[in-house]
Amino acid sequence: MASAVDGLKQRFMDMSQPDADGVYRNGPAKRKARTDLAVSCLKELWGQALDAVPFRVPDGGIGLAAVGSLARGQVGPSSDLDLVIIYDSHALNDEQLNMLANKLWYPLWDSGLDLDHSIRTRAQCEAVTDSDLPAAMGWLDVLPLAGDTGLIEETSNSILTRWRKAARKRLPELLDSAKKRFDEFGLMAYVNQPDIKEARGGLRDSVLVSALATSWLADRPHGTYDDAVERLLDVRDAIHLTARKDTNLLLAPYQPQVATMMGLADPTWPQAERDAKAIDDLQTTLAGLGRRIAFALDSTASRAEHSLVHEKPRFAFFQMFQPRAGGKREAPQFDVIAPGIAKHEGEIVLAPGADPTKDPNLALRAGVASGEFELPVNPGTLLNLKRCPIRDSVWDDEARSLFIRLLATGPALLNTWEELDYVNLPGRWMPEWLGIRNRPSASAAHRYTIDRHMVEAVSRLGRESPSGGRYDDDHYAALLLAGILHDLGKRPGVTDHAAEGARHVPYILRRMGYGPRIIEWATLLVREHLTLSEYATGRDPNDPAVGHELAAVVGNDPVLLDMLFDLTRADGSSLGATPGEAITKRYGWSKWRAAIVGQMYAAAREAIR
Repeated sequence: MASAVDGLKQRFMDMSQPDADGVYRNGPAKRKARTDLAVSCLKELWGQALDAVPFRVPDGGIGLAAVGSLARGQVGPSSDLDLVIIYDSHALNDEQLNMLANKLWYPLWDSGLDLDHSIRTRAQCEAVTDSDLPAAMGWLDVLPLAGDTGLIEETSNSILTRWRKAARKRLPELLDSAKKRFDEFGLMAYVNQPDIKEARGGLRDSVLVSALATSWLADRPHGTYDDAVERLLDVRDAIHLTARKDTNLLLAPYQPQVATMMGLADPTWPQAERDAKAIDDLQTTLAGLGRRIAFALDSTASRAEHSLVHEKPRFAFFQMFQPRAGGKREAPQFDVIAPGIAKHEGEIVLAPGADPTKDPNLALRAGVASGEFELPVNPGTLLNLKRCPIRDSVWDDEARSLFIRLLATGPALLNTWEELDYVNLPGRWMPEWLGIRNRPSASAAHRYTIDRHMVEAVSRLGRESPSGGRYDDDHYAALLLAGILHDLGKRPGVTDHAAEGARHVPYILRRMGYGPRIIEWATLLVREHLTLSEYATGRDPNDPAVGHELAAVVGNDPVLLDMLFDLTRADGSSLGATPGEAITKRYGWSKWRAAIVGQMYAAAREAIR
């Protein structure tokens, strides 16, 4: 007898194909159709299983439910099915339960789909979701399929009630899980081959947003946020269709076809150029989606945390007898740390009375405060900073000083810059930034996009020089500016990105009002940022002529040589390779590379002496 789920994976794939022009359209409708098909087949499979076992399965006390993507109506062309049999202990004995389960699980395995399955009582479901955060996330959406649907709904409602009661205690755990994923998978907007489920801004974050909203601690965004989630699900569907398996990794071999399915391939271009441009556009699209989802999580989490703070009275009993509070709840306390900028409840916010529409430097002050105090900028404050009257050609001494302080915040710059870039502030300070924003790198050595790589490099530039001294203000400013601009020339059709970047640097820095010496040094560093590595891998450091030749590149200036070494090290060590990725002798900052670059640096220093 044929099973109700025979060939279900292939049926999913067949009903999910793109249109004749290769574009995947009507994603929400296709997800609904797959969900309806899965529900129908699983209900029929349940009936077949009941008929196949040699005992009577009672109408009450046992049922089949779906959780995860199927319960959310988001099942993909190759998604696994998360199913659970819920039962009362008196309904069937263990042998009967196993026999019934086998009649369900084996046909599903044969159908080609992956299966995540379990058999639990209501009490076991509650215990698992109380102790296992991922399980709790999955159980916030439950779809009764067959059998005793009343039992399933009672179990689901019980878990939901327990989640809401425990949400205040579990909020830190939930937010910590998001941070751990970020540390492991990175930010979707910045990874060349992202995991669109686990990376920050991915589909897992959308589940956390729903979990926060379900807890009643905070409402979630709607409108453009919902559109972003649906569009990212379209990308997930395209990955499934391309890979023909359940995966969320957007690997390089999949990217041309996924970009085509997303409607990003221009058929009027030759194939090679078409693929390259479409992949660039796909990365830009993913960055926008990921940022919108990540911002939704941040803003929802911020409101949830604030709701916990404000549930508690801000006064003690004895404050009722103090005239300062007048026996009433005290007003929020703002710690003003810069003109128009304050700290409040662990975030950077606008100080009372600050008017973004009249202060072009307010955004820079907020960024500096965020980096130096290592605190996030409040999501509402970020949106307000968009109103600052920023003009890329109007910079005063304060703005130039703040920009250097921002770049000098070290590792904290990574999060701060991302927050500012979400509302496109860097693109308003330097319009040229938009040319490389979210662009994937063509080099296999780069894990991150071009813009993220440059921010990573800057975050590694300290004030201590490799020769043991400290850079003065002007030299350090030039080094930081070179770091944030060194790969600016990586644009389509450019063969020498260092020379192309150096061509733009003087125009950018003159427009910003930096002095001639800073502009000269930064331009040289951008133009020569590959030179030390190239000498190290292709020349003999023991040849005195080579040392003199390299010294001449920096005008026999030992400080500029130190700066070039620091930029080379920061550039090579910020490619983003993870422990599972090989750093070859040609790329990255391996021990071998550090040694040969150090030898060449020493040869040039000796020549200068």
